Amino acid sequence: MLVAPNRRGEVAAHSSSAVDNIAPSGGSSPAASAIVAQAVSGSHVVKIDGYSRIKGLGNGKYIASESFTIGGHRWCMRYYPDGCQTEDAYWISIYLQHSTDPTDASEVKAEFKMSLLDQDRQPVALRGRCIHTFSSKERAWGFRQFIKRKDLEESPYLKDDVFSIRFDVTVSKGIFTEPILPHVVVPPSNMHQHLGQLLSAGEAADVTFEVGGETFAAHRCILAARSSVFKAELLGPMKEKTATRV
Repeated sequence: MLVAPNRRGEVAAHSSSAVDNIAPSGGSSPAASAIVAQAVSGSHVVKIDGYSRIKGLGNGKYIASESFTIGGHRWCMRYYPDGCQTEDAYWISIYLQHSTDPTDASEVKAEFKMSLLDQDRQPVALRGRCIHTFSSKERAWGFRQFIKRKDLEESPYLKDDVFSIRFDVTVSKGIFTEPILPHVVVPPSNMHQHLGQLLSAGEAADVTFEVGGETFAAHRCILAARSSVFKAELLGPMKEKTATRV
């Protein structure tokens, strides 16, 4: 569909939104907390195939790309091959449009970047990032003077009458607070040292082994846990189960 756009500026400066009346829930105050802004990012590439045949469409007229989904929202590109406004007649204008129902009063805040792809399919940014709150009143935002047609035609980005534009979009998904729990350092286990001390001292020993005329005090539960043979001998139905000397 070919339409004449509303007159708009190129890219306006945007101040960051203030977050009011957001307080952590729960009882006692944590040692630290965080304010977290959730976001979802994605990319989409639009290929312009037949640049020379599309050129000459007319100043102020655009072609909308197929829609694509990023962050749970539908988007499309507005491509003005002969510029968006009269003073842009020698330029290509590119806009990102939020494909929302005109009757939908909700707003979507997004940060996005437009890049040309080189012959290695790597993005080359010609303009900085934009931050915009899309709404039914302002559905599209971008650059009236993205690149001069002459510059594109003399660049390596246009080959065989084809060039591609990549959109990198980050959609804000909400803000919440959360406590930051203190970091607890868990010391390495020294249980083996304590068990060794019990064995050396013979404390709490409940079984004694006689081997070659020598006696060795031991702990029945430790032997059973470490050896299936000792478990059957000391805890099973064998006679050694109740014996204190083996």
